[in-house]
Amino acid sequence: MKDLSRHVNMRWLKPPIFLACLGPLAHLAWIAFHGGLGANPTEFIRNSLGTWTLVFLCITLAITPSRRLLGQNWLIRFRRMLGLFAFFYASLHLITYVVFDTGFDSSAILKDIYKRPFITAGFTAFVLLVPLALTSTSGMIRRLGGRRWQRLHQLIYISVIAGVIHYYWLVKSDETVPLRFAAVVAVLLGYRAIHYALQRREKAAAAKRSARESVLSA
Repeated sequence: MKDLSRHVNMRWLKPPIFLACLGPLAHLAWIAFHGGLGANPTEFIRNSLGTWTLVFLCITLAITPSRRLLGQNWLIRFRRMLGLFAFFYASLHLITYVVFDTGFDSSAILKDIYKRPFITAGFTAFVLLVPLALTSTSGMIRRLGGRRWQRLHQLIYISVIAGVIHYYWLVKSDETVPLRFAAVVAVLLGYRAIHYALQRREKAAAAKRSARESVLSA
């Protein structure tokens, strides 16, 4: 498949993709305006924001395998934007909990984190996203260096796993949706594990060939 970046100006794609990322929030506002939040509006809003956080985390993780498998290198240009939107929705999710569920009561928040496992998992997922958001700029990549930056941003793997666990422990009856997220995350992380293993094997084979050639040429 041909790389679309050769035929399309990628700068023109950023505004519509940015607006599309705001779509879930706009839709939620539209539902609220028309009184469709149900009997527990706070829970509806909080859960919707949490679900969209996982959606954006999964889309962000899907960029790399999609780029490699489809040969569309231009996709990498939107990974940072999508990752920041995942943090944006995660922040709104947390703010909803802090404002409406605890009333800014820090002792209640700490008690929840300590005593309620699904809160612990969710808070862990959010905390791990914070350094990723803070180091998402090109300047921070230069300061940290490419390798250290990449290692730091592997925290997204732990964060998305913690987020899925948070969702799974939150639901009390129908576990279908969190299990679907778990399956998607398993595929995305499984692809990375397989790709890493194949790279290691190729490097080992190349090292053996190089050593063999050195011996033969001696």
